[in-house]
Amino acid sequence: MAISSLPPDVLRITVAPESLGFSDTSELLQLPLPWIGQERAEIAARFGLGMEQPDYNLFVLGEVGSGRSTLLRQVMQEMAAHRAVPPDLCYLHNFDAPDKPRALRLPPGQGRLLRQFMAQMCKTLQKEIPQRLDGPDFKAESKHIEKTYKVEQAKAYAELDAFAEARSFALYRENGHLVFTLLGDKGTALTESEARSLPKERRARIDQAEQELREEITRFLDKTRPIERVMNEGLAALRRQVARPLLDREVQEIRLGLNKQIKDAIKLSDYLEQVIKDVLDNLELFQVSDEDDELRQEELVDVLSRYRVNLLVDNEGLVGAPVIIENNPSFRSLFGSIEYQPDEDVLVTDFSRIRAGSLLKAHGGFMMLHLRDLLTDEWMWEKLRRFTRSGRLQIEEPGPMLSPMAAVSLEPEAVDVEVKIVLIGSTEQYYELQEADPEFARRFRVKVDFAESFLANAQTYGASAVFVAHTAARLGLPHFSAPAVARLLEDSHREVDDQLRQSAIFARTEALVMESATVCRMRAGTRVEAVDVEAALQARKLRHDYPDQRMQEAITEGEWLITLHGEKIGQLNGLSQIDLGDYRFGLPVRVTARTYAGNEGLLNIEREVEMSGPIHDKGVLILHSYLSALFAHIAPLALNASIVFEQEYHGIEGDSASCAELYAVLSSLSGLPLKQGIAVTGAVNQHGEVLPVGGINEKIEGYFRTCQKAGLDGQQGVLIPQRNRRHLMLERELVEAVSQGLFHIYTAEYASEGIELLTGYSSGMPMGASGYAQDTVLGHAQKTLQGYRRACQLADHPRLPHRKSR
Repeated sequence: MAISSLPPDVLRITVAPESLGFSDTSELLQLPLPWIGQERAEIAARFGLGMEQPDYNLFVLGEVGSGRSTLLRQVMQEMAAHRAVPPDLCYLHNFDAPDKPRALRLPPGQGRLLRQFMAQMCKTLQKEIPQRLDGPDFKAESKHIEKTYKVEQAKAYAELDAFAEARSFALYRENGHLVFTLLGDKGTALTESEARSLPKERRARIDQAEQELREEITRFLDKTRPIERVMNEGLAALRRQVARPLLDREVQEIRLGLNKQIKDAIKLSDYLEQVIKDVLDNLELFQVSDEDDELRQEELVDVLSRYRVNLLVDNEGLVGAPVIIENNPSFRSLFGSIEYQPDEDVLVTDFSRIRAGSLLKAHGGFMMLHLRDLLTDEWMWEKLRRFTRSGRLQIEEPGPMLSPMAAVSLEPEAVDVEVKIVLIGSTEQYYELQEADPEFARRFRVKVDFAESFLANAQTYGASAVFVAHTAARLGLPHFSAPAVARLLEDSHREVDDQLRQSAIFARTEALVMESATVCRMRAGTRVEAVDVEAALQARKLRHDYPDQRMQEAITEGEWLITLHGEKIGQLNGLSQIDLGDYRFGLPVRVTARTYAGNEGLLNIEREVEMSGPIHDKGVLILHSYLSALFAHIAPLALNASIVFEQEYHGIEGDSASCAELYAVLSSLSGLPLKQGIAVTGAVNQHGEVLPVGGINEKIEGYFRTCQKAGLDGQQGVLIPQRNRRHLMLERELVEAVSQGLFHIYTAEYASEGIELLTGYSSGMPMGASGYAQDTVLGHAQKTLQGYRRACQLADHPRLPHRKSR
């Protein structure tokens, strides 16, 4: 069947501005920003965030720029606003095991109150306890207790003094110790030299007397120590009796001040009782003394520091549940940390130096993380795995502390943490995680899959316009007219090469909104128009298209051999696409084929030199299978054929050139020339059907620019798969050339249709055992193949020379 050129109106989709229903985007600001084209992802996200059971964390997968983070943050904040505010978290001194601080959960705002109450109590104790211990009642009673002790002590001391005097020793006190001195005959103390000069018998008696005195002193101390202990106990009991009402009053005020129902009420009550006991055990430090007052003050500060409250998580003023976006996670920022400070070559710490991480702050709410950030730290990854398994968080240092100094260890009490983790990653990362770590993947049972594109309709156009309105308002940009929005929508179709679908990568649309607004401001405009969007697109292209421009110059200058006119056997122009990541462009490439008799079949030269990828190799093998099927009636084929992409030095991948390769081989076999002005792209299957290919717009436009530079003659064009029609979103300049008949775009559903266009001959229909009609492409190819076969048979079985008879 004859192939006709596509009309201009099917080469791109045009969005009518009047169909959008607004003059400019300022009219749309009151509308909420929807999840555009991501209904499936939204349903999954809301389901996962609403599930309160464990292991229903969310894994959000999709392309960068699809709005994964923004839309998830939006729905997290929306759902968190209707949740209860989670409790505060405090760490307290553990009086039984100071290296194991105790955790305490309190209703929101109560942690701050407890900290204030304990700080105020410490100030009150420092002020009122010394006053009570210096009061007249306390002094009178303490003097009475001390007097009783002193009377008993004086009586025992008098007996000891008499005992010493009877043995010529003088007894007196010095710095709290009992000291005795030997007396001479005149009652004066003997010096050491005088004592050594005494007769030997006298020195022996003195030594005996000294030993008796020492024994008597020991009996004196054994007798007075219990009396002193009773005195100290009496004084301590008196101090407790004076201070206990004050402590009970302060603690009662704390309990009344924390009037909300407390889940850890028993733990708080036990802690307050231990505080009372600890204060009562250290009351002597509150008593002002002239002796060693500086040391007493230091010890008192150390005691009072134990009553501080380390408020790790303060949810005072929080509305709803917390939403934490952790964009720069580290082990300490995520799981918390313990701070240390050097003290005499030792790193020391205490409960007040425990710091909360994001997980503790997110308790009762949601936290968003990016998988790529987590995989950079093996300690962080392993810790998160353990946390998701147990639901309990232990604040610790990551691995062994790398410090030349010894450290005082601390083991804070582990706490239960209920947090919904939203993990952002790519599609590849999701399935790699499923394979490499199924246990961890099981903790993320909710898959939120963001689409790369979606079907376009009036609703998605309207939602996209709302997105533009909100973006302009958020960034302080001028609003967009309806024609400008229509141009943005057309570019969204172009981004996915589809007339029926829009791109879901709204980061690109947002960037184009900003660039278009900049162009508008440069011309002093107050509203962005379609010309501004078009100018922004052209400016973006200019910033990225240097490689494309350089390749086109190489063709124009004759460095890259491309024939655009006439006909040639076994040669034609294929279409390729080059994707540089930030820019894609199309380029024609010369495809040539040579055929001759042999038994090696189809030879892919790129494959032989390892310059082709597996998909391209697959396409060549499929092509070989199709050729074999076409000429099965003369099988096996006695054919050697070589295919090459001329001047291709960087390798080739993909099967989109298999149609061009087929036509080059058939041309070489049939001897029929191919029209050089028509470039070909498309993949062929084993049944001769032409399959769609990617990058269709860039390929067509690349060839159009090549023809345009060489001069359009009205005979040039491209042959593409019929199934690529819906993917056409061509530049307006190219569409205009088609409308003027200067360039043509043909489509083929079967490979046979393409060969008819390129040669002007019928492809050929099977005619029974005889094969194909002679005056067809396949008929000519069949004749050549039969000749190849006879040549091979002759080579295998050469004829013997005839003998002449004499």
